Amino acid sequence: MAQYETLLLTIENHIAQVKFNRSEKANALNDLAWMEMRTVFESLDTDEEVRVIVLSGEGKHFCSGIDLSLLMNIANSEEHCGARKRENLRKQIVNLQAAVSSIALCSKPVLAAISGGCIGAGVDIISACDMRYASEDAFFSIKEIDMGMVADLGTLQRLPNLIPDGIMRELAFTGRNLSGSEAEKIGLVNQCFDTRENLLKMVLEIAAVIASKSPVSIRGTKHILNYSRDHSIDEGLSYIATWNAAMLLSEDLNEALQSKMQKREPNFRN
Repeated sequence: MAQYETLLLTIENHIAQVKFNRSEKANALNDLAWMEMRTVFESLDTDEEVRVIVLSGEGKHFCSGIDLSLLMNIANSEEHCGARKRENLRKQIVNLQAAVSSIALCSKPVLAAISGGCIGAGVDIISACDMRYASEDAFFSIKEIDMGMVADLGTLQRLPNLIPDGIMRELAFTGRNLSGSEAEKIGLVNQCFDTRENLLKMVLEIAAVIASKSPVSIRGTKHILNYSRDHSIDEGLSYIATWNAAMLLSEDLNEALQSKMQKREPNFRN
């Protein structure tokens, strides 16, 4: 198993647990952390042993956003040509966007377990996850507005698909903290738990249920959900008809039917 400097990775019972591991920096993401995040999700995407992923943070906070040292390096570029400087800045932004998008593009469901601060880029990251769960001490903030910036890594593109437009705009314009319980009320998180321990316990239980299902069906379901979100109903129906014409008659379908007839739990191979 690959070793990472800014992340912790464990794989057990088809569940990969990925943890931000810069607790001394409130899990702020430096340049290496961004690269490692993209690498780990691209790697887990092709790891046949992994069927579901749980993302969390070590220590008190889930993620406090971009490390200030990275922002300073971007701001203090030595390039004197205005065009080249802006061209390089755009490349850096696109690279950071790709790191976040690696979560959305991962074929395995990604469940975020959020405690403490989820700030700035942390909100970008959870917006790319499939499901979000929080503990009561969690808080969320689109903090870019307080830094004189426009959020540019996916929050403004993905979050409007998750929460009401008016609340989305309020959070983006004010930068205020959104509590875990309020996040549950507006649908940003599926559920808010009283303690961090109960949060992780329940998220791992949900992950175990997902891991017990047909891996082919789980990956297909995520793909179809993402496609349908970005297309009309008619386009989505046409696409799933073609998809299932190709994918329906699978070994997993046969195993599901056989297990029901034999009154046993199905056993799907990776």
